[in-house]
Amino acid sequence: MSTTLGTSYRAATVPVRGGDLAVGVWGPDDAPTVLAIHGITASHRAWALLGSLAPELRIIAPDLRGRGRSNSLPGPWGMPAHADDAAEVLDAFGVERCVVLGHSMGGFVAATLAARHPTRVAEVVLIDGGLPIPAPPGVAPEDLLEALIGSAARRLALRFASIDNYRDFWREHPAFAGHWTPAVEQYVDYDLQGTAPDLTPSAVVEAVAADAVQLAGDEGYAGDLASIRVPLHFVRAPRNLSNELPGLYPEQTVAEWGARLPHLGIHEIDGVNHYTIVMAEQGIREVLAIVRPVIASATPTGTPTRERAL
Repeated sequence: MSTTLGTSYRAATVPVRGGDLAVGVWGPDDAPTVLAIHGITASHRAWALLGSLAPELRIIAPDLRGRGRSNSLPGPWGMPAHADDAAEVLDAFGVERCVVLGHSMGGFVAATLAARHPTRVAEVVLIDGGLPIPAPPGVAPEDLLEALIGSAARRLALRFASIDNYRDFWREHPAFAGHWTPAVEQYVDYDLQGTAPDLTPSAVVEAVAADAVQLAGDEGYAGDLASIRVPLHFVRAPRNLSNELPGLYPEQTVAEWGARLPHLGIHEIDGVNHYTIVMAEQGIREVLAIVRPVIASATPTGTPTRERAL
């Protein structure tokens, strides 16, 4: 067991539509539970630092359908499908209601979970995701993937001769300059599949493309956000996926959603980008400073329901 992942880390699977969903868990089973949902091309290993820095919590983090070790699960994908999978995860772990964190696309899944399964969610923390992302003017739907997450999507088509080659690719990524850690290395290693010299990232291109279309939001999703009655928190990274200004979310966009959603609290963490807000120590410590009071004030978590064998 890796020390970076934490001695309490364990892997599990949960039966869902079409097969088993891979899940990572940190922390004691009797601790307050947080469901943590990763981004569009990521995996549950994006939450390793959260698990190691919050040993008083139980962090349950699935690999979304089409990603990580859940990449053999069939479509259809989309936020409703991911949200229903997340509800199955809560059932399997005996969690009646808990705080839900969502990073990037995981924020859209978290919000959809709160809208479709409102009794399961105590509060929602959207970490640089979950609010509709403005598409550049004139971008056609088929070009939205490139417009919103270009470099992350292009990576999925690449082939790597070795794990070291893939590590080098990520070391050179501008988002991780000065932030290469054992936790990031383990995240990178976990992402590879196949046999050298033909290793590939684990996310399924078709799943990513189908989900990306929903990131700009539509009136149905806007209605979902408005229907959520529990508190929502949005945490903004000022820098984007390439560590450049401005961030994924223009300040004006966030302010507009704050005006539309009176139950939305807005926070910003200085000096982080879209990745390091959860995958670097400064970012996740400041996220925890927001999350811990949320957990303390939320309805007690971890109440057993119909727990299934994992």
